[in-house]
Amino acid sequence: MPYTVRDSLKPSGLAGISEEQIAQHWKLYEGYVGQTNTLLDELAALRREGKGGTPGYADRRRRLGFEMDGMVLHEYYFGNLRAGAPGPDGGGPLQAALAEAFGSFEAFREDFLKTGGTRSIGWAVLYLDPATGFLNNHFVQVHEDGHVAGFAPLLVLDVWEHAYMVDHGAGGRGDYMKAFWGNVDWPVVEKRFREAREGVVSARF
Repeated sequence: MPYTVRDSLKPSGLAGISEEQIAQHWKLYEGYVGQTNTLLDELAALRREGKGGTPGYADRRRRLGFEMDGMVLHEYYFGNLRAGAPGPDGGGPLQAALAEAFGSFEAFREDFLKTGGTRSIGWAVLYLDPATGFLNNHFVQVHEDGHVAGFAPLLVLDVWEHAYMVDHGAGGRGDYMKAFWGNVDWPVVEKRFREAREGVVSARF
């Protein structure tokens, strides 16, 4: 199987995000990994059988984007959470780039959380355009609709209800996002930024 569950990414001891919430969320991530591998196997089998142009093949190809993006985004998400992580480097290059793009770090924070508050299921993602150095927040609907080709994800926030319902209920996205913000592993985000500017693809795990 090409993909495996990355247990090293599983966070614990987070402030405002319970162990049970993480455990339930982690099960969904495991499902995305399993479904990605299953679909890759099924697509390969259909190609071997000469059925690459069939409706069944097209359906699996469509589903692969959903499952694989679900897997990848969860790895970025869990990977940028850590209990007790230090705050952002106030004098670092990421802070300077965010201030240039948004006016200030606080303006970036406000915009990022408003992006996460978009009325839909999906994700808020801070992206870097490696070609220009431009930073911008994007809302990705479901798992696969809204990514910008070639952009590098730096900070990833899951705003599907499954990310917060255990702790905050169906209407608790705002409280959950505040808790998320308090657990961001800024050294990881800064490393992603540094590597993306250097043209290096950051490892998700």
